[in-house]
Amino acid sequence: MSRSLESGASVGPSRLGWLDALRGIAALVVVFDHSSYSFMPEFRRELMPEFNTSRYGIMVFFLVSGYIIPASLERRGCVRTFWIGRVFRMYPLWAAVVIPALVLSLLGIAEIRADFGQQSVVTVAAAHVTFLQELLGTPNFLMVLWTLSYEMAFYLLVVALFTVRLHQRSAAVAVTLVVLAAVSVTAGVVLPVSALSGTVGTGSLVALASVVMVAAICCASAGSPVLRVFGGVLGGVLALVLVPFNGTVPMWEGLTVLAVMFFGTAVYRAEHGQSTWQWAACTAVVVIACTVGSAFEYGDGSHFTRRGWIVAFLLAVLTFGVGLALRRRRVPRWLAGLGTISYSVYLVHPVLLAVTDGTIGRRQRDNLALEAAFYAVLLPLCVFTHRYIEAPSQTWGRKLARRVQRW
Repeated sequence: MSRSLESGASVGPSRLGWLDALRGIAALVVVFDHSSYSFMPEFRRELMPEFNTSRYGIMVFFLVSGYIIPASLERRGCVRTFWIGRVFRMYPLWAAVVIPALVLSLLGIAEIRADFGQQSVVTVAAAHVTFLQELLGTPNFLMVLWTLSYEMAFYLLVVALFTVRLHQRSAAVAVTLVVLAAVSVTAGVVLPVSALSGTVGTGSLVALASVVMVAAICCASAGSPVLRVFGGVLGGVLALVLVPFNGTVPMWEGLTVLAVMFFGTAVYRAEHGQSTWQWAACTAVVVIACTVGSAFEYGDGSHFTRRGWIVAFLLAVLTFGVGLALRRRRVPRWLAGLGTISYSVYLVHPVLLAVTDGTIGRRQRDNLALEAAFYAVLLPLCVFTHRYIEAPSQTWGRKLARRVQRW
């Protein structure tokens, strides 16, 4: 979902290529998952029980993020510049997509299905600015934004581990999280959706989490070692409270998402000699076994819950493994290019889809021509947004980070 080593010095071009390829594949699958509602409904109904395309795409994204995000922090060696890089990487395009989408929705041009209920605009906006809205009990303005909340939780945990110098224990963290996920299913722990929000109130939780998050980032970025540790731990605690206890997915799945990302980090450590491949393989066995077991145990017997989810997860891990095995091969330029614009593809496509739903409406029968036309419009648009929004903002972020490092 994010191109995490924008100027990666520690990872060579050939290795970045396979990550771009994986992001490109994941982006195409996620777009198909959402656009098939509108243009390929019959095919979707047949496919989903066997293969949950949404979970496949996001699991590939999470594995890639897990592989590279900690490397980005450790390469910089500075929490402050890490957060500067994340802000300039994620927020400009997010704002450039969300604000026009809101305008189009108000004008009746785009069909945005977001019901905020009794929640105030201020509460919803504040939750979205933190990127934790999925974990704070507020609806996502765009359907794809929920995954960014887990990305942000992962960032907070990565910074926490870095500040307490446990960042190389990625495999142990992955195993711990996925075992906890399996135990929660086995023990029959079932919490209401957004349980904390229901207890303390969404507005109160959003306000508290916003303050804690700002304090955590500021303290972790400070010059004092004590403040850095305090800020890192504070942010990590926030993530570990929100993911299992206030998500909209079951507790086991929220913990599994984090475990999958840390599994990606464990693979990175093995490849770069910070751990062993044997330890990474053991981690893979535990993560896969516990995840499949949790999904099967939690499943209500429907193909969608069990078979579709499990097949998607296993194929995502297989895709990541194949990419890793072929990482020294040359990646086709078109596929690497698709990975480069994958964040734009991920954020822009629901807005374009909302426009088509609001104008031509959804099809009752499969229409492959419209599906292809959707991609034909989307991809050039994303080249444009990457070139004129993403790339400049990343450049500004790198310049600011270099200045900050010299202070």
